[in-house]
Amino acid sequence: MEDWKQEIAKIKADKTAELASAAAGKGEVKSFDQDELLPLYHKALNDLRKDGVNRIRELSQSIASLKKNRMIDEGTRRRRIEEMKAGIVAAKKVARENRAEDRALTKESVSYSNALSKLYVRQVAVAENKKIKEAAGEFRARVAEIKTGASKRIASLSSKEEIEIAKYERASALFDARKEFETAIDACNASKKQAFVDHVQTNRSLRNGKTKYGENAVLSLKNYVYEFKLSKFFLENGLYIAIVIFFVVCFIVAPLTGNGNLLTLPNIFTLLEQASTRMFYALGVAVLILQAGTDLSVGRMVALGAITTGLILHPGTNIVTFMSIGPWDFTALPIFGRLAMALAISIFLCTMFSFLAGFFTAKFKIHPFISTLATQLIIYGILFFGTSGTPVGSIDAHIKDMIGGRWTLGVVGGELVTFPKLIIPAVIAIFISWFIWNKTTFGKNMYAVGGNPEAASVSGISVFWVTMGVFALAGVYYGCGAFLEAFKANASAGTGQGYELDAIAACVVGGISFFGGIGKVKGAVIGVIIFTGLTYCLTFLGIDTNLQFVFKGFILLIAVTLDSVKYLKKK
Repeated sequence: MEDWKQEIAKIKADKTAELASAAAGKGEVKSFDQDELLPLYHKALNDLRKDGVNRIRELSQSIASLKKNRMIDEGTRRRRIEEMKAGIVAAKKVARENRAEDRALTKESVSYSNALSKLYVRQVAVAENKKIKEAAGEFRARVAEIKTGASKRIASLSSKEEIEIAKYERASALFDARKEFETAIDACNASKKQAFVDHVQTNRSLRNGKTKYGENAVLSLKNYVYEFKLSKFFLENGLYIAIVIFFVVCFIVAPLTGNGNLLTLPNIFTLLEQASTRMFYALGVAVLILQAGTDLSVGRMVALGAITTGLILHPGTNIVTFMSIGPWDFTALPIFGRLAMALAISIFLCTMFSFLAGFFTAKFKIHPFISTLATQLIIYGILFFGTSGTPVGSIDAHIKDMIGGRWTLGVVGGELVTFPKLIIPAVIAIFISWFIWNKTTFGKNMYAVGGNPEAASVSGISVFWVTMGVFALAGVYYGCGAFLEAFKANASAGTGQGYELDAIAACVVGGISFFGGIGKVKGAVIGVIIFTGLTYCLTFLGIDTNLQFVFKGFILLIAVTLDSVKYLKKK
């Protein structure tokens, strides 16, 4: 170790002078790969950690692997684990002895790396910016040359057909010149970004793999800046910018027109309460859109589950018969038993019909548009024929308050603020969906099948069962949402009319692509809040309900158009 200290001290003096000279503009610094001092720091730190913290990590990983190894008998495994644990104890002792020296050398080496980075990143930026300026000049000269040559050529032509060909060739040449210029700019920005990436990776290595929030934040910012393109930004965020502007205008206009302030806690909670049940429908449709499909049966599923829930939770004898069977009275059952029965039957019925549509899609390759349209018609006919369109009546008041009521939070700004209980199950559904999409094998398979079913099949994924699983999952969401929908209004065969369109629109606005394999749970969540907020704002301002469909239609059209443009650009 003393040898390393002497060598570091010897080179450090020269490198410090070199950095000072470069900072004064009298020279240049070497890159991280060419620097002479950083390798010495790495070797010295590795010597300090080799028998301490690195040995602890190595032995811990070996123990974890040994516990999973079924090829070793239990006695040998136990003995080897005990030996490794003894090795960890010895390594911890070494780590404690070297801790102070490790921290001091790490601090010193990272400080040097930061000083080197500051100069090197600036040096690279200056060099690359010079290249960008030269490339811009060459591009302008090239464009002028192409236009001048094309103008002379066109002026010498008399045939209309030849003139059109010349114009086409001019446009092609200009396009090629711009692409070359953009490629050169991208290469320069990539070099500037890589200089900082090298700095971050060097620091992480010196800290033995530990990251710093500040470095990560700056790295993310530089990635965004160097990869930013205005056209791409507006393509991906233009719709959201327009929607934000719309909401801002509503917030400003509402008080001026005497409709009150939209941004109050009661209004926000009411909006979220309205979005809570629709969140389930959007999450259900989202998994189908992720498979490049859709679902037209959502509204009928809502009616099916809500009617079932209303029948079971109605106080006293029901006023509705189904297929001339009934009426029923479930009040003899315990409250929680009735709730469990209503939820279970709602989920079962919705899942059954969703599973039916999924079977025809997975087995016979029928597009979900057709298979779910068929189940929509089947459910619609059964419900109207079975109930004659009669509402099932209200839910027991005590049960309704227990699930769909509100908690009183207190008085804020002279207004009584209450918190809707329906928001809680929606938040739980969002978390579960995020977990399924991102942390399970089934979630990864959903993306794979949605993006390219042929490739997924070749890689060993069962496209049939993934498709069936997606439809079943959607049915569970619909069943839960329909159960909660019954707590908001008296259910009938017409409940949920048009909900499928709102759910589909919310997913598309949230960035879940109709082309499959692209999208996130947060997209569906944002889409639901946007569409619910749109309806709430327009209603709050007194805009006719029929005109609200016009706004929704334009938003949906723009969202799908942007999705198509992004898809075509990637091809």
